Amino acid sequence: MKRILLPIIAAIVILSGCTKDFESLNTNPLAASPASFDANFFLSNAQNTYKEAIGGYAGPILFQSGWVQILSSTTSGAANYYSAMDKYVPPSNTNSYTANSWNNCYRAASLAQQIVKDFGKNADQVNVVSAAIVVKALSMQYATDIYGDLPYSEALQGETGLSQPKYDKQEAVMKGLLTELEGALTKFDASKRKATADLFYGGDVAKWKRLGYSVMLRIAMRFTKRDAAFAKAWAEKAFAGGVITSAADDAFMRGSISTGYTNPNARALDIPADFYSVRWSKTFIDYLRSTNDPRLGVVAEVPPAGLAGNTTFGLVGNNTPANQLGQPNGFDLNGGATDITRSPGYPGGTGTGGGISPIGRYSRPRTSVYTPNRDVALFIMTAAETSLLLSEAAARGWSVGGNAATHYANGVRAGMESLATFSSTGMVPTAAINAYIAANPLNVTTQAASLKQINEQFWATTGMLMNFSESWSNWRRSGFPVLTPVVYSGNFSGGTIPRRQIYPTGEASVNDANYKIGISGLTPATDVWSSRVWWDN
Repeated sequence: MKRILLPIIAAIVILSGCTKDFESLNTNPLAASPASFDANFFLSNAQNTYKEAIGGYAGPILFQSGWVQILSSTTSGAANYYSAMDKYVPPSNTNSYTANSWNNCYRAASLAQQIVKDFGKNADQVNVVSAAIVVKALSMQYATDIYGDLPYSEALQGETGLSQPKYDKQEAVMKGLLTELEGALTKFDASKRKATADLFYGGDVAKWKRLGYSVMLRIAMRFTKRDAAFAKAWAEKAFAGGVITSAADDAFMRGSISTGYTNPNARALDIPADFYSVRWSKTFIDYLRSTNDPRLGVVAEVPPAGLAGNTTFGLVGNNTPANQLGQPNGFDLNGGATDITRSPGYPGGTGTGGGISPIGRYSRPRTSVYTPNRDVALFIMTAAETSLLLSEAAARGWSVGGNAATHYANGVRAGMESLATFSSTGMVPTAAINAYIAANPLNVTTQAASLKQINEQFWATTGMLMNFSESWSNWRRSGFPVLTPVVYSGNFSGGTIPRRQIYPTGEASVNDANYKIGISGLTPATDVWSSRVWWDN
């Protein structure tokens, strides 16, 4: 699949930082105006900014990856910021980390909205405008999933002087996004100009429509706890519109080392302290073992023995499936009662003398798949996700074509195929995929059994594709897999798995009255990590 990389963004970074002054730009004969400015530039910047919101230190690795027990960390020394994900303990920069997703999502949405504002009436730009609305929907949906109620109807209007937008209820935000998506998706037109700086699909209109309907499906399924009839109607509408059904249509972005716009997950995982500390969780590895999943030897490796073998980037580990061992969540390297050496079933370290690595036997993400360089793909949305959501919809008796078992098998296959997008060593042999699907069909004896299996597979598959926030959000929505929370001294969530990120601290100072209204939409109505957003009740 063709991908356009990121050098174009560097040329517009100054312009993209000035959207609040766009009215003055429009009247300045020496500056860019809608008549002379190419909307494609803002689209690529919006896409890249959204990428930064859903990866790396914006939150997903530092928070959700461990909350949902895909990754584990002993959070020792320089990497103590991982204490938030593995033990729910705040590191020194928590306030900055909690704000990153908020800031990046609103930045991406603002860039997308500027395209709509300046080019929405230009028939020749309809594909760029419609793509921008899809990116806006991705950004705002991600933000409300993480935080709860937030500015939407009055958001993105800083140029008008509106600096204290009201907080809309999450239900209203999500329904508004569905309406925006529906309007945009009917306007894509392959006969009109294509998006030429598109970082997802290189301007392919058909693929953009499938992405848009897939986002519609994702949002629709968030309503299953609160309004199943509404969820059904929109899920069926998304399916009828045409969602992503093949790994060849996965939406992803590759980074560009030469311009500095790299994969935020790879940036995090190849930092020395992170590289040593972060491992696959025991919960995750045990799940793959339980069904002899062929992905186990593809995604995991045991580092070479000893401290040097564990800390030297580029050394190839042992990916033999039988040798893989997940690290239990909630332990450290501090020498006390929660030291990893005191964990149940501790296998011992590797190395000798001063070169011992206490965590040397635990499996890490395979470096040749996830961090061979910082240009590896970051997934936006995949056929695996949509197929598994369709499987759940079918299990609920909704009209989404085929049956739950077929959609489930399609989702498993797509998830395995998508791993090759990271690198060639991520490829799962077709014969192994076929054998696994044949040996592990969907359990259709009861609806409850089906929902459990579908959503456990969703959790593991999105985790392997490093879409950690979707693993976590779907866990909150479905309740699967059943996870045992970590109870660690000084935790910020009362010994429960966090259900949201707290609002950025700046909201209380710059938009206090509306911020307090936003808090009222949480259960309980307190800005804490354990409160639940509307759709999670």
